[in-house]
Amino acid sequence: MKDVILITGCSGRIGFKVAERFSEKYQIVGFDVYLVGNLPSIEFVAVDIASNESVKQGLHHVKKTYGDRLAAVIHLAAYYSFAQKESENYERITVKGTERLLEGLQEFHVEQFIFSSTMLVHKPCAPGSKINEDSPLLPTWGYPRSKVRTEELIREKHGEIPVVIQRIAGVYDDRCHSIPLSHQMQRIFENQLEAHLFAGDITHGASYIHMDDVVEAFWLCVEKRRELPKELVLLIGEDKTCSYDELQRMMQKAIYGKEWKTWSLPKWVAKMGTWCMEHLLCRESFIKPWMIDISDDHYELDVSRAERLLGWKPHHSVDKAIPAWAQELKEDPVMWYDENKLRAHKKLGE
Repeated sequence: MKDVILITGCSGRIGFKVAERFSEKYQIVGFDVYLVGNLPSIEFVAVDIASNESVKQGLHHVKKTYGDRLAAVIHLAAYYSFAQKESENYERITVKGTERLLEGLQEFHVEQFIFSSTMLVHKPCAPGSKINEDSPLLPTWGYPRSKVRTEELIREKHGEIPVVIQRIAGVYDDRCHSIPLSHQMQRIFENQLEAHLFAGDITHGASYIHMDDVVEAFWLCVEKRRELPKELVLLIGEDKTCSYDELQRMMQKAIYGKEWKTWSLPKWVAKMGTWCMEHLLCRESFIKPWMIDISDDHYELDVSRAERLLGWKPHHSVDKAIPAWAQELKEDPVMWYDENKLRAHKKLGE
């Protein structure tokens, strides 16, 4: 029998790709509240991570069917939303869901537990400096705060299970599928007023990482699980960070063949404009007032630990992906908007 790997959140964007890759060598059991896609070689078990009974029943099924040995548990199930700064779901799903999962796993022999965290747990840095795994933590909204609390919980409750915490940069793929980047492309494509403005320092930016490189990082962790420390934190991201202005110029050139200037606004002006747009003009905006405070937080990563311990390095870069996104967007805007779950603010094709 193949070694068994349990993947939570297996129907998610990352989880499905991870399951697809690992199914070549391992027996995959996927936990999620619903199934998306078709992977015949994977057993899907409907599990709600926010329910004690559901997690208990799911783990009971795993033990009954496959025994009590798991090569790895890749824990991706979590709550994430840009709709609001805080939500009780961060505690209910991300933190408490991890706690009940870890408690149930104490009855198994688990060779490795991998937790998907985020680089956003770290305090932003200045351009030219780099964040490493030992850099200070300063999460600024619900999502990264929930990851910090969950990391602390894992350290307290993992018992004899070896743990890897991966703090991952913003994920994109060949068709974009990145909420911030797809909205930035949309603003430029529609030539919105917001496409010419930015709240804060346009020389700041954030690290991104291609889906294939994320999957490879998980793969190498599992393959090297017997060689790694019992507790390990890794940053996973591209070692080059493009500023917001650089991304703007690349997107503008790829879509329109020319660049234009992006004007930096004081944050209080941007907040007022966002409020007026939603409440006076009744136009919903992706950019919420609370986002403006963190809009120019800068994240530049030192990923040398992952390279040293895993032999991992990113093979993609976000700047190389933009021309292909722009080409697809221009050829079939409706398809691209649908693929990236965007709502057009003007009739596409105008």
